Amino acid sequence: MARSLSVSRLERRVGLLLALVLLAGCSQVPERPATSSAPHRASTPSRNWFALPRDDHAQELVLYALGLLDTGYRFGGKNPEAGLDCSGMVSYIVEQVSGKKLPYNAAGIAERTRPVPAGAIRPGDLVFFNTLGRSYSHMGIYMGDGKFIHAPNSRGKVRIERMDNRYFAARFEGARTLQPEG
Repeated sequence: MARSLSVSRLERRVGLLLALVLLAGCSQVPERPATSSAPHRASTPSRNWFALPRDDHAQELVLYALGLLDTGYRFGGKNPEAGLDCSGMVSYIVEQVSGKKLPYNAAGIAERTRPVPAGAIRPGDLVFFNTLGRSYSHMGIYMGDGKFIHAPNSRGKVRIERMDNRYFAARFEGARTLQPEG
């Protein structure tokens, strides 16, 4: 019985990934403005930000994250077999997709990545929340269409949430990108 459940979960993940790939091929991503007048708390001019090596890696981050849906949560978790926390999930995915390593906590990742205005968030960008009364205490990967994927807490599994969810909307701190400048 357990084997048939894991096959069913695998089939569901593969189907979801295929559907997303097909939808992505039909969609257009709006151009990000070259400059922004929006203030950014952690922004530093001409800084050497972490960036993905290839443009298509941002979309691959989303696809990889979808493959981790229903993975169990574990505080400090850095891989799907043991369980993942929010920053562990993001760090793991970035390393699997690009071969590059990010810091292991949400605040460290926020410090190393370039801020983007909320209106210019694209799939593959990172979204940050203040869920513990301190800046950048939770994070996820933006999927597009007002949704993000994250590892929520010890009572949950990797899942998709809406950015306008009352809980997360009230705690949203900003978005940061892994895309190179320019």
